[in-house]
Amino acid sequence: QVQLVESGGGSVQSGGSLRLSCTASGYFLGFYAIGWVRQAPGKEREGLSCINSSDGSSDGGSYYTDSAQGRFTISRDDDKNMVYLDMNNLKPDDTATYYCVGTVQCSRSWEFEHWGQGTPVTVSS
Repeated sequence: QVQLVESGGGSVQSGGSLRLSCTASGYFLGFYAIGWVRQAPGKEREGLSCINSSDGSSDGGSYYTDSAQGRFTISRDDDKNMVYLDMNNLKPDDTATYYCVGTVQCSRSWEFEHWGQGTPVTVSS
C-alpha cells in the first residue's frame, strides 16, 4: 500500500555513476526496510541491496548481492525521508529498470511488499 517513488535514473556511459533516490508521500521510510531491485528486459528480477529500518526494530544494517557489492551503496537520510542507491562503475549489464521496494525487514529471499514504479537506467558501452 505504501507508494514508493524512485528518481535519478537515466543514461550514462560505462564506468559512470548514478544516484537513485526513493521516497514516499505520507510514510516515514525509516520505519521500513528499503531495498533496490532491478529487472532487465527478458530477465528475472534481481535484488541488489536492502537497508533495514532505522527505528530500532531491526539491526539497521545494509545488505548487498554480488551484483551490487563493491560498486553500489545504499543509504538513507531520515531527515529527508529518502533512501539512496549510489551506483559506481556502471556497466552495460547494469541496464535495467530499478525499483525501490519496501518490507518489514531485509530478507535473503529478497521479497518485498511495496514497490515503486521503477526508474530506467541505461548504461552504454
